[in-house]
Amino acid sequence: MSRVLAQLLGSDEPAFRLQLRRLEEAAGLPSTDIRLATHIMQATRVKIRELGLDPADTTGQELYAALQIRLKQDEVRVRSMLDVKADMQPFDILQGVGKELNKLDHHSDLFVVKQAKMKQIIKKLKPKATMKRLGYRSMDSMLKHEPIAQLLAACQVTESADWQEHRLDAYKKLQPKDFEPKRPAFVVPTTKQWPKLADAHANQYKNNIIMVPELGTVVVLPSSHELPGLAITTFVVALHALNDMRALSAYLKLQQVRPDFGEVVRASIVEEPLTDVELGGNKLSWRAVHWFYGHGFAAYHPDVFEPHVQPEDLSWHNVGQTLTQLHPVLKFWEETETLGLLDGPDTISMNVLDVALGVCNGIDYAGKVAHHMREALGRELFARYLHQENFQTMLAGSLDKQLAPELDFE
Repeated sequence: MSRVLAQLLGSDEPAFRLQLRRLEEAAGLPSTDIRLATHIMQATRVKIRELGLDPADTTGQELYAALQIRLKQDEVRVRSMLDVKADMQPFDILQGVGKELNKLDHHSDLFVVKQAKMKQIIKKLKPKATMKRLGYRSMDSMLKHEPIAQLLAACQVTESADWQEHRLDAYKKLQPKDFEPKRPAFVVPTTKQWPKLADAHANQYKNNIIMVPELGTVVVLPSSHELPGLAITTFVVALHALNDMRALSAYLKLQQVRPDFGEVVRASIVEEPLTDVELGGNKLSWRAVHWFYGHGFAAYHPDVFEPHVQPEDLSWHNVGQTLTQLHPVLKFWEETETLGLLDGPDTISMNVLDVALGVCNGIDYAGKVAHHMREALGRELFARYLHQENFQTMLAGSLDKQLAPELDFE
């Protein structure tokens, strides 16, 4: 079974076996990999059957085609629910998706930089390339008319690497008093220059989302090109971005007692924060920890998290369940995050984001992607071991030490 998991994860089997051995020795629980692999194979067969295929003889190419057909059919139903007419433009589709995203129960506010403070930072840095690209004649006019989160998103894709470094360096001076609670926001820019900027970004990065976590905003770029699966893909990518922002928000809340808070802000924007907990030779990311608590694998520890972080700050939006709330027909995609079929050397992901990106970007079987399935499966595997009491104790101790350290006055 370790061979099955290794291939699903895209890992080298000998190295993966060694990693499993370390996990089992630390947790005192053998055969966890066998149980997980068995669950994945059984659940995958159930989903294949729901597609009208025979699990006993379905090939990778047949499953890949069936998944793409299913997503395209679901896209038609979602657009109908959004009241999108045949003659409407992509912008109208994205506006509808944005409205649905903003209706979500967001559980709690995010811990973000105050808009006035961010405006000061941007004004001081004078993003001239962005001003030109958005068609403004003066910096003051741009700062007055562009919502600050949209403006920062435009700066991220327009300004030079040196400008970005100066922006990040400015974050080092931030203090907890420069932050405030704010509801997550999903915005679709409406000014006339944005479609060109959006198309340039989409052509380069193959997505239409820019996350601005320091302001708690997901900017949905108003592409002018119609794409298959646009509504579902945008919705799912935005949900992933929301979870990323939630994780960062909780992390920064924990860091408020640190004298180097601004340095932490800068570092966490540049690179995903890690904890001191090692699993199988690798440090566990804070995002994985946030997911771990958000999915109920461990009880909330007030002594570690309070007073700054409350249970709702560790919440996580389940993509499959949220899709079902959007439209009942999307229930098929529930609990597919970790599922995949092995066909010889090929791995066919059933993760809705992998499927949606394949549809939206016109990716054929030879170029198929399984990145998000592998990421979800890796988290699930670690969680099966983390569920053990000794790992939970180690995790709580690490968080208490690393994320909320005592101030040293010596």
